[in-house]
Amino acid sequence: MGSYILRRLFLMVPTLLGILTINFFLIQAAPGGPVEQFMAKLHGQAGRSVERFAGSESGDFQTQTPNGENDISYRGAQGLDPELVQKIEKLYGFDKPMWQRYIHMLGNYLRFDLGDSFFRERSVMGLILSKLPVSVSLGFWSTLIIYAVSIPLGIRKALHHGSRFDVWSSTAIIVGNAIPVFLFAILLIVLFAGGSYWDIFPLRGLTSPDFADLSLWAKIKDYFWHLTLPVLSMVIGGFATLTLLTKNSFLDEIGKQYVVTARAKGLTEKRILYGHVFRNAMLIIIAGFPAAFISMFFTGSLLIEVIFSLDGLGLLGFESTLQRDYPVMFGTLYIFTLIGLLAKLASDLTYTLVDPRIDFERRD
Repeated sequence: MGSYILRRLFLMVPTLLGILTINFFLIQAAPGGPVEQFMAKLHGQAGRSVERFAGSESGDFQTQTPNGENDISYRGAQGLDPELVQKIEKLYGFDKPMWQRYIHMLGNYLRFDLGDSFFRERSVMGLILSKLPVSVSLGFWSTLIIYAVSIPLGIRKALHHGSRFDVWSSTAIIVGNAIPVFLFAILLIVLFAGGSYWDIFPLRGLTSPDFADLSLWAKIKDYFWHLTLPVLSMVIGGFATLTLLTKNSFLDEIGKQYVVTARAKGLTEKRILYGHVFRNAMLIIIAGFPAAFISMFFTGSLLIEVIFSLDGLGLLGFESTLQRDYPVMFGTLYIFTLIGLLAKLASDLTYTLVDPRIDFERRD
């Protein structure tokens, strides 16, 4: 197993390199970069479309190079001193060729130096660490609740397949899955956050302003008091896939020959279910855990963070994309990809814990 882990860790390097390379050149080619946006603000036009300041349209501002050739510059530079434009380019590192910026970025990332944000005057790593508690809270508790409810529910549905309980529970989770997350979040706000009915739960933030002055027990209550509505909004549509996957996986295992043989030998249903069926049926559930966790942890909380004014990683990535804050964009992409690859490796290791017969090293 040790050599398998080393090979997987080694293969993460070209994977990370490929993802960063593709995204770097795609984003660099997009119009409306940070230089154009800064120039737009100097012109008092920051609220207009960045496409007005892309240097690919006709009528772009032109300057004379030392050779007397026309140099097509940024449209946002129109009316600005060329020396000021050069200072702005140097400020954001765009005074160097693209390939030099690419090599410089890779060298920094090898040292886990993610650079500084263009617009927030903070290091990217500091920004990520400051936003991490919100995303960890939403992702961890949502995933925990979904798995804690869906797996036992799926097992019971498999054991009572076709019963009245199976029918009405399937109807309930499918209806919940059909409700958009943002719509359910708004409904909870209207009902329980002072919208039109009860004012029970807070609407903003992860903690109260006086959180630091509270006792330990009061801090725990305040933390979960703020988390209740956001987490409920995220889990409402997460039960269907995992519940039905668990049910179908158990139904498939229950119908196999080894279960019939175990029953013929006089084993109890409980021992058959948890001693034989559970281990085999849970393999497919474990295989889908990394994707479900990463989706819930990083991407599934964006709308919830916006609606409930939670300053997390999802909102940070969204705002940095709109602002073309390249260091934050690439830094979060780098961290998210690295965590995703490590989670996939952890999933493979969990396979061996659930079923020791699986040997990835021998398979390779």
